[in-house]
Amino acid sequence: MIDRRQFVRVTLAAAGLATAGLAAVPARAHGPTPQKIAETIRIAAPPDAVWKLVGDFGAIAVWHPGVSACRVSNGNMPGSERDIELEKGELRESLDEYDAKAMLIAWRLAKENVEIFPVSFYSASLQIRPAEGGSEVEWTARFYRGDTGNFPSETLDDQAAIAAMTNFYRTGLDGLKAAAEGKK
Repeated sequence: MIDRRQFVRVTLAAAGLATAGLAAVPARAHGPTPQKIAETIRIAAPPDAVWKLVGDFGAIAVWHPGVSACRVSNGNMPGSERDIELEKGELRESLDEYDAKAMLIAWRLAKENVEIFPVSFYSASLQIRPAEGGSEVEWTARFYRGDTGNFPSETLDDQAAIAAMTNFYRTGLDGLKAAAEGKK
């Protein structure tokens, strides 16, 4: 027969083993991890000349070769929305910050279209700084893959989102450089 002290010891030992067993169970993924990219380019043009192109929220189609058209709702006012037309469809973005003095413009994806761009959300900023021989432009983004579930398809996973964002930004910066340097 087990006395009361033994019963308590056995119960506590069992509870300790159960707790230790639970701690050994690996954690399960819960949704996507935000991704980040930062692309920069040097441009042989003064910052004011580059800002003249970038500082118009509705003018992205002028310098980005991947954007065929852009319609903007309220100019450069925060809250303004723009519809950018890409080869396979349209995205809607919303202007969050506009600082002409700092030469900074920031926006976010307002309406996703994972069929043409494999991200479910992004926030982005573009800033121009003086640099030797002209300007340096930095385009940054924080974003989530197109499928935010735990098991996304290859076309909507983190790698697809990173590749699409990097390609779009790199192409845009190259187009901006060509436009600002008069080569477009």
